[in-house]
Amino acid sequence: MLLTVSTTHRPATDLGYLLFKHPDRVQEFEQSFGSATVFYPEATEERCTAALVLDIDPVRLVRSRPRGTPDFSLAQYVNDRPYAASSLLAVAIRRVFSTARSGRCDARPELAATPIPLEVRLPAVPCRPGGEAGRDLLRRIFEPLGWEVEAHDVPLDETLPGWGPSRYLDLTLSGEVVLADALNQLHVLLPALDQAKHYWEAPDEVDKLLRSGGDWLAAHPERDLITRRYLGRRRALAREALTRLDELDGRPGAETTDGEQQEEQAPAWRPLHQLRREAVLDVLDELAAAGATSVVDLGCGGGQLLADVLARPAYAVVAGADVSAVGVLATQRRLRIDERSLRRTPDRQAEALRARISVFQASVTYTDERFAGYDAAVLMEVVEHLDPERLPALERVVFGEARPGAVVVTTPNADYNVRYPDLTGFRHPDHRFEWTRAEFAAWCDGVAARTGYTVERRWVGEVDPELGAPTQLGVFRRG
Repeated sequence: MLLTVSTTHRPATDLGYLLFKHPDRVQEFEQSFGSATVFYPEATEERCTAALVLDIDPVRLVRSRPRGTPDFSLAQYVNDRPYAASSLLAVAIRRVFSTARSGRCDARPELAATPIPLEVRLPAVPCRPGGEAGRDLLRRIFEPLGWEVEAHDVPLDETLPGWGPSRYLDLTLSGEVVLADALNQLHVLLPALDQAKHYWEAPDEVDKLLRSGGDWLAAHPERDLITRRYLGRRRALAREALTRLDELDGRPGAETTDGEQQEEQAPAWRPLHQLRREAVLDVLDELAAAGATSVVDLGCGGGQLLADVLARPAYAVVAGADVSAVGVLATQRRLRIDERSLRRTPDRQAEALRARISVFQASVTYTDERFAGYDAAVLMEVVEHLDPERLPALERVVFGEARPGAVVVTTPNADYNVRYPDLTGFRHPDHRFEWTRAEFAAWCDGVAARTGYTVERRWVGEVDPELGAPTQLGVFRRG
């Protein structure tokens, strides 16, 4: 089982720093089901390739078979596990490249957060149903993440061409992607393509999925399909994962039948993400009535709020910023303002889009002149993703330097969390904190006093007389 990652970034040998694996060494890592070896077939200034080879021990694999597999099952001994990229390779990626997946690189910190030219090769990817349908599935899954996809059929038997192609594809991905994002995407998508895990799927599978996919999966157009496949079509886990992904994006999660048909939602119930977005839009409508014509969404995620704002002619200038390059690309594609979509759009329409909307990569904790000049700014479910010690930087950048006419902030209400019986910890694994009502009020009042804004606090969602509502909203107005 083989995975190769290549780059032509200069110097290409910096790949060794990013992976925390020295190009001059061959390193082995024992796994419960075999051993993983990392080495570099080529390492020059112009091009560098790291290879991960996973050697499966059939005896160990049988001993670690999933609970419920019959002892007499022939599949324990006759299977594709030693050869095809599957959950076994995904687990090896998670363990062997754990530091690289976190995005940390002390020797090259800027490079670790920068998209670089990458080529990923997987010679045998299980992809039902294979053939042209399999290639189409790979394009639907990988292209929205910024990859160019090249896939070729692996024949059932090269000596018997009449047998046709197998369900395996020789896959090559190329594009400019942050290395940590690429590894996390493979960690999620390989099991999703294979749909067969070698271990028992416990409830913590949802947390694993969100840790690896939370930054990009929420905005992916095939989010529901990937989630169901990754979780082995276990409906309860998929429903929980999609509900939690709703916190990061604007689309409702879909509980599905075995035939992958979406069930109708009860008309009286609306998910919290929808209520939150409507509450922010209500504030923007109020600001537009008072003369606001421009807005920037700081932390735009998948771009759902931007799509709704674009439907409001009062806002002639609309912008979105996100720290994730994948999120920016997903937003551009959702709004059809990426280069590919603009090339397909008539010139007059493309020019109108360019004149009205822009989406760019940026962090709300670093000074950026592109944040300035707007009548309104939105921080919807953003602050809780920052380390508390970074909040003064956000206050300085947004309220002190960019100084929009109004700032809309939403964040979870920690007091309300007791109403979620299955919740342990924060609502999302990437949250660094969640404020109580008193803590949110103290932060709002402090920011307003220090920066010359006034603040009004509101609730979003059903209000509990003792605990408040699930989401807290603050409207800051300058002067």
